[in-house]
Amino acid sequence: MLEIFQYAFIQKALISGISLSVLCSIIGLFLVLRRQALFGDALSHMAFGGIAVGIYSNVYPLWTAFILSIVASIGITKIRQITNLPSDSLIAVLLSFGFSLGVILISLSNGFSVDLFSFLFGSILLVNNIDIVTIILSTISIAIITKIFFKKFMYLSFDEDQAKASGLSVSKLNYLFVTMVAVTVIVSMKLAGILLISSLLVLPNLSALLLGYGFKKTLLISIIISISCVFFGILLSYALDLAPSGTVVMALVGIFIGIFFKKGLFKNYASINRLRNMPHH
Repeated sequence: MLEIFQYAFIQKALISGISLSVLCSIIGLFLVLRRQALFGDALSHMAFGGIAVGIYSNVYPLWTAFILSIVASIGITKIRQITNLPSDSLIAVLLSFGFSLGVILISLSNGFSVDLFSFLFGSILLVNNIDIVTIILSTISIAIITKIFFKKFMYLSFDEDQAKASGLSVSKLNYLFVTMVAVTVIVSMKLAGILLISSLLVLPNLSALLLGYGFKKTLLISIIISISCVFFGILLSYALDLAPSGTVVMALVGIFIGIFFKKGLFKNYASINRLRNMPHH
């Protein structure tokens, strides 16, 4: 088994996967706390539309995906600020539009291609040096920005109205945050693919939140869960000839289910003990 680590593509996959785990855990926790867990999923579908635009117009797909995702995320944020429409409804519109645009343009481009399938389902074992540098630089940049605006992002996550009343520039901070989400979605496509990015953003954080610790411990636990699942998922997928993205996500689902039932069974056991210890009349 150890001989796997001697292959350059496995080394590249693990380096980029670990970096993406950190990136998705940071952004994903804020999304979950803001009750916008599906925002990443909507942006990934918009990225699908952007990739289709690139394939149809013979432009590098990642650039068109990046531009369309950022424009869409800023547009949705602006609409949410000037209307009373709920966020989940706007996210549904974004998701539907992006996917429909992609399907139409792909049908005009003579159907699916190998490149498109790699975007849809991920191709972490095929990352190159440019991909690794892009992923690492994106992770470092977003980690630094999060460090600088940490308290403000926290304020927005728990009470946006109060943050606005306190004098924070809520609009600018929201634009900054959704841009960070868009960057995360685009660079994560190599690992999870468009269809599974939301799993990488949400599942590690939900698992960590179930444990009931404070924010910093929850973030650390989320990163550990994500790195562990990516690490073993990549190795297992190679050993068993499985799809890496699906294997990683199934590992994340397994961790979530395990923690969920453990916490649930523990609570049930504690409740039974309390009932047993109550005086009977």
